[in-house]
Amino acid sequence: MERTLELIKCKAVQRRLVGRIVARFEAKGLKVVALKMMQITEELARTHYAPHEGKPFYEPLIRFVTGGPTVALVLEGKRAIEVVRGMMGPTFGPDAPPGTIRGDFAVSNRFNLVNGSDSPEAAAHEIALFFDEADLIVWLPGDLGQIYDFSEGGEPV
Repeated sequence: MERTLELIKCKAVQRRLVGRIVARFEAKGLKVVALKMMQITEELARTHYAPHEGKPFYEPLIRFVTGGPTVALVLEGKRAIEVVRGMMGPTFGPDAPPGTIRGDFAVSNRFNLVNGSDSPEAAAHEIALFFDEADLIVWLPGDLGQIYDFSEGGEPV
């Protein structure tokens, strides 16, 4: 199973969308293995968004993500990164189709409500920035056999 970091940013928290967003991931069959509300520090924001340093949106992004509470969570599931990115939709709200998180809840290019890892390597790095290994809870949902086909044994289909 694959893990990914998801950030529900401050504007989504302030709009009280956290429960609705997390519910979508759970309804899809993804498992929450870590979750916390936090105030992202400038240092953490600069480390997390370091690949964008020097781009015109970098400083406004740092101000934005440090401007209020964020909910960070780790989701786990088969092809979790791809699934979560599809559920979020394109980066800019106006470009995101209905049915995606951004398409249903966002109209701004600047106030992006969610952020997710874009590769397994990025996910491992980002998860480690926001969570200690002890924060990641290993547990087996009772409905796993209803979400995945295990009839061939081993990995879920």
